[in-house]
Amino acid sequence: MASLALLRHGQSQWNLENRFTGWVDVDLTPEGESQARHAGTLLHDSAIALDSVHTSVLTRAIRTANLAIEALGEAWLPLIKDWRLNERHYGALTGLDKAQTAKLHGEAQVHIWRRSFDIPPPPLEPGNAYAFEADRRYAQVAHIPTTESLKTTLERVAPYYDGVLVPAVQSGCTLLIVAHGNSLRAIVKRLMGLSDEAVIALEIPTGNPLLLDIAADMRVQAARYLDPKRAQPLPALPLAG
Repeated sequence: MASLALLRHGQSQWNLENRFTGWVDVDLTPEGESQARHAGTLLHDSAIALDSVHTSVLTRAIRTANLAIEALGEAWLPLIKDWRLNERHYGALTGLDKAQTAKLHGEAQVHIWRRSFDIPPPPLEPGNAYAFEADRRYAQVAHIPTTESLKTTLERVAPYYDGVLVPAVQSGCTLLIVAHGNSLRAIVKRLMGLSDEAVIALEIPTGNPLLLDIAADMRVQAARYLDPKRAQPLPALPLAG
C-alpha cells in the first residue's frame, strides 16, 4: 500500500481577479501563501512520510510546494517539475476577466468552454502577448498547445501518469503532487476510473491536501481531504484502477 497526496496550489493573483490564467505564470496572493503553509501543517499533522514532491513549471504551484514542505518541516524533499502538470491552456480566453467574457460571449457559451469535456476555447493567435513559443521552459516541447479542452489536458497528463506516477506508487513511494485544478482532475480521473461526465463535476479546493491510499494494482482504497471543513464531495469507493 502506498499513499499519494494531491494539492491544488493556493490562491493566485488572477484567481483573485477572476481572470482566465492557464499557462500564464502568475504568483500567489498573501492568502495563497497562507493556504500553502496551512496545507503543509495539515500534511505534518497527518504524519505522512513523503519521498518526493512533484509540481508543474508554473510559479504558483512551485511556490505552493515549497511553502508547504517548509511548513511540513521537510524542505529538503526532492522537488521534480514537469510541464505536463501545468494547468489547462485556455487559449484566446487567457488573461480575460471571466465575468466580462460571459457578458461578451454569453454565459452559456463560456460555460461550454469551461465545463464541457472536449470543446476547447478558441486558440491563442500567433504573436499574442500570452504566447509561449519563446518561453525557455518549453524549449524541448515538440507541440506547444494554443488551446486545450479537459480531454486534451488529460491526454497531455497521461504520459506523466503512466511513466512517472504509476511506477513510483507501485514501488511503494509516497508522492505529493502540487498542481492545478484541471491537471489534478486528470490524475483523479485515471486513479478513480471516473466517467467524462463525473470528472467535469469534480471540484478540487485550493490548499487542501487530498490523501489517497493506493494498492499495488493502482486501486484507490481510501480517499480523504485533510481539512474536512473545506472538503468537496468525492466519488464513492470502491473505485476502478
